Amino acid sequence: MTLWLKTNFKHTMEASKPTERKNDTTPSTSNASGRGEDGPTKRKKASLKRTNGKPPNVKAKKHKKARVWRPAGLGYTVHQGEDMLLVISSSTSQYDGSAWKPPKKGTKKKKLIKGKVKANQTKKKKTVCAMTKLVNKPVAKEKEESNLFVPQKSSDHRWGESLPEEVLISIFQMVVVQDGAVPFLCRVGQVCRLWNAAASSAVLWRKVTVGHCWIAPGKSQLPQTEKKIKDTFNWLAQNRFSQLRDFSLCHWSKNVPYAVEIVSQFCHHLRSLKLSYCTGLTATAFLALSLHGRSLERINLQYSEFQVEGLLQYLENHGSQIKQILFTHGSKNDRLLSAITRGNCPDLELLEVNTKLDSKGCELPVCIRALQMACPRLKTFRMLNVRLLHKTMRNAADSTSGFPLLEELCIATTSYSYMTDKDLMDILFGSTKLRVLDLRGCSRITPAGLSTLPCLELECLFWGQYFSSNVGLPSPKKGLHMVTQKWSQTLQQLDIANQLFAEDDLEMAMSHLVHSTETDTLRSLNLSGSRITPLALRPVISQIPALSYLNLSSCRYLPRGLKRIYRGQEDIRQLLDKLE
Repeated sequence: MTLWLKTNFKHTMEASKPTERKNDTTPSTSNASGRGEDGPTKRKKASLKRTNGKPPNVKAKKHKKARVWRPAGLGYTVHQGEDMLLVISSSTSQYDGSAWKPPKKGTKKKKLIKGKVKANQTKKKKTVCAMTKLVNKPVAKEKEESNLFVPQKSSDHRWGESLPEEVLISIFQMVVVQDGAVPFLCRVGQVCRLWNAAASSAVLWRKVTVGHCWIAPGKSQLPQTEKKIKDTFNWLAQNRFSQLRDFSLCHWSKNVPYAVEIVSQFCHHLRSLKLSYCTGLTATAFLALSLHGRSLERINLQYSEFQVEGLLQYLENHGSQIKQILFTHGSKNDRLLSAITRGNCPDLELLEVNTKLDSKGCELPVCIRALQMACPRLKTFRMLNVRLLHKTMRNAADSTSGFPLLEELCIATTSYSYMTDKDLMDILFGSTKLRVLDLRGCSRITPAGLSTLPCLELECLFWGQYFSSNVGLPSPKKGLHMVTQKWSQTLQQLDIANQLFAEDDLEMAMSHLVHSTETDTLRSLNLSGSRITPLALRPVISQIPALSYLNLSSCRYLPRGLKRIYRGQEDIRQLLDKLE
């Protein structure tokens, strides 16, 4: 109120001065007439606006009649007019909850000459500013709320740098087990220093497989690439392979001897060496293995070309430490088997001989008695797609122990096999711990010969026939019930695909599997191409709950729609509903 009185008194004092000047020229009538002059004077001023002869000082005063002064950061707004100042509180104005901010430079519009247009623009500016402040009010809150999450976003991309090194090593170990150490560890080591330290842990580099890293198969190798390969292998062997256990090279045609020499020189804990589809392995590489590879126990040279003389010399000097040998059948490689039968590897536990994929009808003569005497600790004996021919041993005492520790025997072939019951008994007469017996393709083996084997806890029997012959179909076989009766308590997998046993014999054999005390052991049953009937199949499905694989393809005695492979217990239960 005091502010309004001061401004009103100032205005009345300024208004009395031109009245006195008028009295000098024209006589005054009364005080009331002096008060009423404001009206005509104002109208006269309004009319003077339309004329061009108005004094310049009056015109300047009338252009300054509306000024707005808004101090920043205050809780009120001040309007200055001709005769008063209006102080409006922010709590009751349209600027509620926001402080006035001066407009940015360069945003002001050009000044117009006409006063009316300028006044209209000032009004529009006021209303626009007010509306923008009201609209911007929730936006400001959103910005404040969004600012709360800014620190979290800035730290999310650095989570890998804050993990403990032991946790990173555990995570990398899971990937290495599934995908291998190379090139995964080489790539993650370039992320940051912490990841590089974790990827450099020797625990992660215990099993390494390298294949097609620098050159595509079938292309020539440049001298620069060869130098890069040698430098990289040298650096890896000195900085990463300190605890290397298993090392594999795949599809290498050059630099194989250099890689083997470097690995054997710097990796004193090397236990397994695998060369798959590699060429050019010389005798110098085996010499380096004999000098430095004192912990080597496993050699896998399948589908690879190497100098047989170098390996034979290595087996003569250090064959006592070798426990597993795997190689491919060939005209030169067969000398390895004769060296093994001479006793160069007395502690051998695994012997596997296979053939190339394009080979047909490979025959390998083996003296079983000599092999039993030379390798009494053999646990796994595999002859994959190789027809085993027995050789007699002259002037030698008969072996009475056989293979006492043998657990797996595989003589599977896709062609015709000449193995008989007598040959099988010569191999397994002392093998009481046999668990896996693979006789696929051995059509001369009979159920009577299997029932006389000394092994009593056989778990897997593969006896299917998967070869095509021009010989006519033989008469129905009998005696399968003797096989299932002997191993009904322990059998987990049974394969009798394309075995033409009679219907009643199959029904009796299935009944032995069903009525055994351990009905939850059988998990896989292959009856493809057999003469199984719904009557013999129904109790197997209903009373063996652990069965999860059932092959009924090409079974002629089953109705249509059921001759297929069933996987999973639920799928097999649905088959039971269809059979009923």
